[in-house]
Amino acid sequence: MTKYTIFKISAIISGISGLIILFGVAYPIIKYEMHARQNFPLLISPLVNPLTSQILGSEAKDSTRVSNWFNNADFNFSNLNSSQAPLYHLSIPKLKIYDALVSLGGDDLSVSLIHFPGTALPGKPGNSVIFGHSVLPIFFNPKNYLTIFSNLPLLKTGDEIYLNYDSVLYRYQVESMFEIFPEDIQVLEQDGSDSFLTLVTCVPPGDPRMPRRLIVRARVIPFN
Repeated sequence: MTKYTIFKISAIISGISGLIILFGVAYPIIKYEMHARQNFPLLISPLVNPLTSQILGSEAKDSTRVSNWFNNADFNFSNLNSSQAPLYHLSIPKLKIYDALVSLGGDDLSVSLIHFPGTALPGKPGNSVIFGHSVLPIFFNPKNYLTIFSNLPLLKTGDEIYLNYDSVLYRYQVESMFEIFPEDIQVLEQDGSDSFLTLVTCVPPGDPRMPRRLIVRARVIPFN
């Protein structure tokens, strides 16, 4: 076999491998977009310009930092440290997530889920907002905080989420799922009529531009 033949075969193998890798990255994102358009309405706040949101959301950012998740939002994370913040636990049985750490403070999604500062505590009147990182679903690992919310789009209305806070277990039921643009901070607003839970992750999972946010809204329910 000549060197030219070996080089040609190697080039073909490399090209095929590249196409396989490209397909493996692009297909999950395309599949998500098709699923999302059928199942997750894109809610646009009257305070948000969709065109501007798409432009601002097109630049790759460090998505392991919650402080990068809302464009043009003035939140101070400088004094927050995940390793020193109080912790509680989140479980989503449908996604095989059990006793995941939630940090009451901090900015680093690579070490825990993050409870957004200033939002309600679990079980209390108001809206508890929790952020989690996502990547391509094929890399999902419920024990890895960089991948933990990759399968969040698989949840449906009626699914249950559990928060174990201060030795008390709270049971929440998913009521709605929708998408927003990075400028829409209205999902952080508080509603004191009941105890609500909001889960937030970037979508499509694995897209480094972080173009939109998937919102999972749940309400506390009693144990039977």
